[in-house]
This record gives sequence, C-alpha cells and structure tokens, in this order.
Amino acid sequence: MLTINPKEVSVPVLHTYLQGAVAPRPIAFASTIDSDGNVNLSPFSFFNVFGTNPPTLIFSPNRRVRDGSQKHTLENVLAIDEVVINMVDFSMVEQMSLASCEYEKGVNEFIKAGFTEVPSVMVKPPRVGESKAVFECKVKQVIQMSEEGGSPNLVICEVVLAHFSEEILNEKGLIDQTKTDWVARMGGDWYCRASGEAMFEVPKPSIHKGIGIDSIPNFIQSNPIFSNNDLGRLANIEKLPETQEIHDFWQGKNIEDSFKSAKDLLSQNKVKEAWMILLGRNE
Repeated sequence: MLTINPKEVSVPVLHTYLQGAVAPRPIAFASTIDSDGNVNLSPFSFFNVFGTNPPTLIFSPNRRVRDGSQKHTLENVLAIDEVVINMVDFSMVEQMSLASCEYEKGVNEFIKAGFTEVPSVMVKPPRVGESKAVFECKVKQVIQMSEEGGSPNLVICEVVLAHFSEEILNEKGLIDQTKTDWVARMGGDWYCRASGEAMFEVPKPSIHKGIGIDSIPNFIQSNPIFSNNDLGRLANIEKLPETQEIHDFWQGKNIEDSFKSAKDLLSQNKVKEAWMILLGRNE
C-alpha cells in the first residue's frame, strides 16, 4: 500500500489522489446570479444529497488549487442566497464541460455552452432546460474552511422545489433508474456513465439482521469458487432454510456441481435457493 500523509505532499498532488479515489462523484450543475442579475452556470463534483427532512443538498465550489482564487459561483451565493442544481446526464456532458471554462465574470455560460434558460418558480436563478432532474434551492449556510488554495466552501442548500422529466419516470411517477443516463466525475479528465451494464442491483438489508459471514459453514467460506461478494450475499439472509424445506427442494433433483449451481443462483439473486443447494448437497 502507498501511504500518504496530507501534510507531506503538495496540495495539487493530494488533490489528484482524492479525486481519483473518491469516485465516481455526482455533478452539481449550479446556476446562480450575482447582485446585478448576471447569470452564472458551473459544474461541481464535490456534491451530494445529505438529508430529506428538510431536503438538503451540499456542494463545494472550492478555491482554485493553483492560486487560491474564489469562484464566481461562491461569490454569487454569498450575494444572492439562491441556487438551482441541475443534474447532468450523458446527453449534455460535453456542453457541461464547456461551461466549466473560466469565463470572465458576467459571462453567461448558458449562452456559451448552448443551454436553454428556463425561468425557475421559487428562486431567481434559471433552470437548465436540458437537465432531467432540477432542484430549486435556498442557500441556508456557507461554510468557508480557509482562504488557501483547494479550500472547501460548503454551500448547504434546502430544496424548495424539484422538477423531473417524464422521460425518466415509471408508471407510478417515480424515477426509473433504467431510464436514466447520469454521468459522474472521476479523476483527471475521466467520467463515469451510470447506465446499461454499468448498473447493477444489490438488495438492501431489511430491518432484520443477516446471519453474517461468520455464520457461513467453513466448507462454503473456504471454497475458492465463491467471491467475497458471493459470501456477502449469502450472509445477508435472515435465517437459513429449514431441514424440511431443503429436503423438499432436492426431491427429484440431480445436481452434479452444487457449488457452481449455487453461484449461478446467487448471480440471479436467488439466495435461498443457493443455500438449499449448498446445505442439501449430501441429501
């Protein structure tokens, strides 16, 4: 393992490691206005959702690493405590990148990057018409950590109105992740596209506790066919199948390779069936 003490490397070097490792990061495409009404649009990947009641988003327009200068977005939210956070998908990623250019103050990146300004309902900054999920926000607090290069400026936002394109909704009006095509920031020039085979499901643990990997018999734990993810999925079951269930499951079955069959079932999220094959292999 390469071990780094943040106090023993330069800020740009540390910045590179942090961005490369803490990834992918969602992108807050933030539209703001200054005290003269000039519109600014800029992306920030130090961003996430932090709570639901009240609905809270936080992003950080950090001071520039090279010289410690302050970004226009920060200046704007300190002057006008409102922001619209527009989510970014693959269809707009190149335009979004163009908007990150360091244009002079007062230049409207909506125009430079070719985005459509849509009036907001409850805040002054406009929305990005091409974005499929948009949050109108009031800025509740700005925490400035220091005046050094790379210093965070945490902009804590409360969502006062949200807009979602019908293109990404299911029949119940909820977001269907299979209809989205979000992009996220990696390190350097790299991005990540969250769609297609890049997406996968991991069932959430319920309010009940999984049995834990320490409860998996050693003949399963020690078998190299099972990955750590396989063991984690096996261990997430609340309780093992009953003896009678296992017996009934095996009736009429002739499974030559129980370990491989169990692994195949795990890939289909058929955890209980995998357990019944493993525990009944000597039936």
